[in-house]
Amino acid sequence: MTGTETRVVDYAVEDGFATLTLDSPHNRNAISARLVAELLEGLDRAAADPQVRGVVLTHTGATFCAGADLKEAVDADLAAASDIRTQWMVRLLRTILELPKPVIARVDGNVRAGGMGLLAACDIAVAGLSSSFALTEVRLGLAPFVISLTLLPRMAPRAADRYFLTGEKFDADTAERVGLITLATSDPAARVAELLDELRKGSPQGLAESKRLTTAPILAEFDRSADELATRSGSFFGTEEVIEGMTAFLQRRPPRWAVPAAESSSAE
Repeated sequence: MTGTETRVVDYAVEDGFATLTLDSPHNRNAISARLVAELLEGLDRAAADPQVRGVVLTHTGATFCAGADLKEAVDADLAAASDIRTQWMVRLLRTILELPKPVIARVDGNVRAGGMGLLAACDIAVAGLSSSFALTEVRLGLAPFVISLTLLPRMAPRAADRYFLTGEKFDADTAERVGLITLATSDPAARVAELLDELRKGSPQGLAESKRLTTAPILAEFDRSADELATRSGSFFGTEEVIEGMTAFLQRRPPRWAVPAAESSSAE
């Protein structure tokens, strides 16, 4: 990054906690090459700083994270870029899970696709009542392959069935009820501040070892399934349905397979 470029992830430390702020509202904090690099840099910096007790992951703009930067992916040749982008997500999720310090998500906006995986990787997630959530991969000819590693351990099975398959939006109260987030609240900043006060009472060693206990089953599934899921994910990029799905999304039109309800019922 040159000196003239603005950062897309801001890093700040206050009262013993590092705050990583996704700050690329022009593309809804989409997961781009720069965002991944800067987020990993910030997480590594927080892990190495003995004065940092934990990390708050938050955002500017109306969207926490919209998932993969589809325009960047298409411009870079969709099929050729798929493997490296999938590996970015594997590394990002594993880094959050393995960080020996608690990571708290503070969300007050929309969360979509890959952003859902980031949210689920965090140890504690707090969201404002106006936030909305959706797993939109199915509407692009894809599935939530790699991010299922963090989502499935968090979400109630029936909720995962529904939202993986329909791609529909749901609100913060629903997200709390199905286990995706810890708290839905009218004031996420205040509630996170209260949680940080509680975390300050824990010792660094106690926090690290407690987190190892809670993340161990998820990391074990990473070891079993991450490579297979990454391969499956990469194999779908460049297929006819994915090209159509992403093109339709960028052109703001329904994909060819989207059948209007009236037409669907008349065919029965």
